[in-house]
Amino acid sequence: MLDRFEAIVGKANVATGKDMERWSHDWTGMYDWTPLAVLRPGSTAEVAAILRLANETETPVVPVSGNTGLTGGTRAQGAIMLSLDRMNRIREVRAAARIAIVEAGVILANLHAAADQEGLIFPLTFGARGSAMVGGFLSTNAGGSNVLRYGNTRDLCLGLEVVLPTGEVMDLMSELHKDNSGYNLRHLMIGAEGSLGIITAAVLKLAPKPRAYATAMVAAPSLDQALVLLNKLQEVTGGGVEAFEYMPRAFIEGHMARYPAAKPPFETMQDINILVEVGATAPRDCTPGPDGRVPVSSYLEEVLEEMFEQGAILDAVVAQSDSQRAEMWQRREAAAEIAMAHRPLVNNDIAVPLDKVSVFLDRVRGRLTALDAGAKELIVSHLGDGNVHYTVWPASQDPVVHDAIMEAVEDVVLELGGSFSAEHGIGTSKLPSMARRKNKVALATMRAIKQALDPKGILNPGKVLPD
Repeated sequence: MLDRFEAIVGKANVATGKDMERWSHDWTGMYDWTPLAVLRPGSTAEVAAILRLANETETPVVPVSGNTGLTGGTRAQGAIMLSLDRMNRIREVRAAARIAIVEAGVILANLHAAADQEGLIFPLTFGARGSAMVGGFLSTNAGGSNVLRYGNTRDLCLGLEVVLPTGEVMDLMSELHKDNSGYNLRHLMIGAEGSLGIITAAVLKLAPKPRAYATAMVAAPSLDQALVLLNKLQEVTGGGVEAFEYMPRAFIEGHMARYPAAKPPFETMQDINILVEVGATAPRDCTPGPDGRVPVSSYLEEVLEEMFEQGAILDAVVAQSDSQRAEMWQRREAAAEIAMAHRPLVNNDIAVPLDKVSVFLDRVRGRLTALDAGAKELIVSHLGDGNVHYTVWPASQDPVVHDAIMEAVEDVVLELGGSFSAEHGIGTSKLPSMARRKNKVALATMRAIKQALDPKGILNPGKVLPD
């Protein structure tokens, strides 16, 4: 069988034995496996030929991109891994239409650079942008820090090319903003984690590049007061808030412990620390005035001064240079490294309505103490869209306790009308949550779709859908 796969992609593009090492574990270090082989196709035609052969021989296939996921979505014990890293061409960047046509192996940072050359941005961004690839972030419907203004990955994609489990190529490479011709198959594939088809190319939406940013760290007396600040800034800037990130005191302390050279955001440690960034594209908001001040920065400073005088915020530091802005963002983007530095851990990626974030944290904290009095929280949140990364470092080594903590978090999320998976996907680690919490009719519908498209169950088996 390997000879037949080699005939498709060439012997140089088939990894076996020790050559599979970098594809045999995930970024978190929590999962490892031994694939049958790793195939690196160079075209959609080769992907199609691989899937036709895999379907014929009923060989499981697990797609992999940058392998920076957090839920075990690329575990491939005894399966063929399909790496699209060779399919890395940016075919077109069309500034007039504000679109980029790209292959699935394009690294996110390279897409950012290509858009930047045209004075545009692809607004999806997160800490793993230097390794995450188009196929991966589409397959997980990735979120990140700019969802508040630009939406999730699903909102940034106009078209897809997808190879189905049978090897048939489904051409959905639309460049249209409006198309009501039947079921939205593009949305079905985005977020499916490679379980329904292999994304090989995409048409992505670009946006105007902000000409100026105003970035600040703000200390708030409560999360509810922080939302007052968010709403006020949205009014003043016409919806220009790009990021609104919450980091509690424990997170700041964790960051400083891991990075001793790092500075605290304020002279006095604060309980509630908010990173806020406003982006402006209009010349009237970006052109410095006679006093040298950039209007968008003035808007931010004026709102912060007003709220400080009212006691609605406790402190604020506005970035005065690109290096200060980068320092603020480095703190936030170190979250994954900080969370993964301790074992064991219970990792949650939840979403609740914006005004229920503080309620969630209060309720879950009480239940955590009852289950494991010595457990510690590490919290960081995309507060502007209600997404909370709630990591627990248990004091107990008992897996039963760890499962109880996970269920307690799910209980509170369900009470508040939230979701146990906001942006990381399901993969392997959240299968128990899917079995416990997902609507049974919805699960049955998902299984029917999977059966219809992949009746032999070859694509990314054991992920997304619980047995």
